[in-house]
Amino acid sequence: MSEPTRRTCGRSLQGVQVSASRRSGATDALGPDEPGPERDGPRGPNCPDSHDGSDLLAALLDGMDAALCAFDADGAVTHWNREAERILGWTAAEAVGRRGLAGWAVRSADAEEVEGRLMAAMHAPGRQVHEFALLTKDGGRVLVRTQSAAVHGPDGKPAGLYCAFSEVHAQIDLERSIALSEALFEDASWGVVLVDADLRPAVVNAHAARAFGAGRTAVLGRPLGELLSQGVEELEGALTHVLAEGAPPAPAEIRVSVRTPKGDKRRCWRSGFVRLASPLAEEPVPLGVAWLFVDVTEAKQAEQEASLLRFRTNQLHRAARAAAECEDPAEAATVHLDFALAGFADHALIDRVAGGTAPPDDATGTPVRLVRIAATPSVGPGPSLLTGRAGLPLRPTEGHPALQCVDRIGSVRATVGTAPPDQARAWAEARQWPPDAVHALCTVLRSRGRTLGVVTFLRAAGRTPFERPDAAYAEDVAGRIATALDLADLLKNGRT
Repeated sequence: MSEPTRRTCGRSLQGVQVSASRRSGATDALGPDEPGPERDGPRGPNCPDSHDGSDLLAALLDGMDAALCAFDADGAVTHWNREAERILGWTAAEAVGRRGLAGWAVRSADAEEVEGRLMAAMHAPGRQVHEFALLTKDGGRVLVRTQSAAVHGPDGKPAGLYCAFSEVHAQIDLERSIALSEALFEDASWGVVLVDADLRPAVVNAHAARAFGAGRTAVLGRPLGELLSQGVEELEGALTHVLAEGAPPAPAEIRVSVRTPKGDKRRCWRSGFVRLASPLAEEPVPLGVAWLFVDVTEAKQAEQEASLLRFRTNQLHRAARAAAECEDPAEAATVHLDFALAGFADHALIDRVAGGTAPPDDATGTPVRLVRIAATPSVGPGPSLLTGRAGLPLRPTEGHPALQCVDRIGSVRATVGTAPPDQARAWAEARQWPPDAVHALCTVLRSRGRTLGVVTFLRAAGRTPFERPDAAYAEDVAGRIATALDLADLLKNGRT
């Protein structure tokens, strides 16, 4: 093909490019007959293949999420994509070729200011951001946010400008989403962890890193089993469920043990989960799970303590009302014992001091002997039974917690700890307690300044050892039992 033929083919194809671009919603920046470095020569081995460039450009412009229009140096519209058509209603055929925006896309009264600010972007560095009110085809107004920048020709001089715009409320929503994301991962007062589809942390905020006891980067990509010693199965089960089914309807409380240099640390985390899906895919593609949690360990502990206190207070109240109906004060003492036992201990014993009361503090050399007068059944549940009618004292055992309690006039706690079952049984039997007892709390019975005996509460291996709040509750019960036993002595001796 001769040189003139090639040049003619280049021009005619360029005209086709413009027409195709206009039909699809965009036009080339240069006109069909304007010369250019590429237009004056062949575009490739075969001239008809040059359609691909304009088709690709048109597809890219029409596939943009933002509306886009472009102007040449004289202010004529050269590009108008489908998103611009969606927002304003003007088609590419109606928009391309118009000079300026006055009277159709902008009110005539505002056109001078709007076009002046837009065209100023051709001579300004970088992008210029503005907000304008544009007109829709049906006469409505839309507030848009624009980003404008110059388009330079081969000689480096401004040849026009492009303007990308979107509705302000959509832009604000996007900015809010970005700001929320950044705030969650910087300043949030609760833990935020993005877990990938392999159930490994991909992004961790500062609060969550502190909860794990590690740095933000040290947590990333590690299996949850390396961070938690307990609660991993429950947490991974929740994450797997969210990936498959979506977010649960309410937060869940998950108890975990965090591995720390000082040992495992038990925590309770109130957790919420949100499944993350790609916004770019036609169908939801799970990217992972957003896990938000807050440590409620102290709050749960306080709640449990308050609930326990209410229960024990109610038990004391019920016991007092039931004991008031007993004709025999000794029976009233066992009523107090039975009500105190609920949720508190597995066994309970009442041991009276032989002879009625313990010797005065200044009496020396007089050993204290105890007589068991009431006990709960050692096998199976049941009410306390009055025993010890024969008045035979228990065999003395050196260092017995009940004797220590009388000696100190205070509460004494004892436990066998984690000893093997045979040693624990021997420990309990040596102290004349039920064989399954492993934790004991002995509280002195005091009335009118005298020591009447000891009440002992026992727990089996399935319970925790007694603590200070337990001792305070036992002392309340002991005071009521001591009053009932003292009244029984007065009645027995014929005194009122």
